[in-house]
Amino acid sequence: MGTAATGDAHHLEAPGCAVLVVGCGNLLRGDDGVGPVLVRHLWERGVPGGARLVDGGTAGMDVAFQMRGAERVVIVDAAATGSAPGTIFKVPAAELVDLPPLQGLHTHSFRWDHAVAFARWALGEDCPTDITVYLIEVQGVELGADLSAPVQAAMELVVDRIEADHLAVLRPAAAPEVTVEFTADGYLRLDAGLAASRFPSDAVAALVRDDDLWLIPLRGPRSGGLLLKQRNPAGDRSLLIREVIADRAISGVVGAFWDDATTSLRIPLRARLEPPG
Repeated sequence: MGTAATGDAHHLEAPGCAVLVVGCGNLLRGDDGVGPVLVRHLWERGVPGGARLVDGGTAGMDVAFQMRGAERVVIVDAAATGSAPGTIFKVPAAELVDLPPLQGLHTHSFRWDHAVAFARWALGEDCPTDITVYLIEVQGVELGADLSAPVQAAMELVVDRIEADHLAVLRPAAAPEVTVEFTADGYLRLDAGLAASRFPSDAVAALVRDDDLWLIPLRGPRSGGLLLKQRNPAGDRSLLIREVIADRAISGVVGAFWDDATTSLRIPLRARLEPPG
């Protein structure tokens, strides 16, 4: 037999984060999968630095250990209380005190309350104290079914709330006026900060209207549109815009501005272009 290795012990721990979002549930059981589906929708919107998303429906008890080091935790799960389908419940902090026992717990019965109870048992003082729980009332949990319409609508509201309350602050600030570059080979270049702040999902719709090029952020690649591609190690992005601007021969750097009314980056195509620096 070999001798035991000597040296300092190393403990494997989940990396810390500002916000951890956990979606609990079973993707194969209709509305019961609303938590994991929500996590996928958040991922498509773009995950800012400092945030982590976890599918708790498949990660099981490992979710508890991933809570270590998280400053804030958001848990989303399905509920079956007899209320109207799509009803959203935000669990009061007082209810997190009275959690179920851990005896007999296994991955097939792992829900939001078990996640918190197990984390408190496993992590002790390292368990986060800032925990928000959203529950969405189900309509049906048939095997192989999609999310029902009321649960889908409720999920979108919770997605917007998580974005506003937890993720928006982690995204880089965006300047109202910026510059972009049209390249000679038909691409449009956006610097890393602009791309991350205005187009975090990496998917955009592009169209010419009123002699401006409009770039409208989409929720993700499933929405269609154009994809922002990595241009360089600095994180600058580019998209092929040649077919959108048709026969306009444009090359160079031009000013652009964010239009809140249309939720788009507007790029005047008649503006004076400066040669690339």
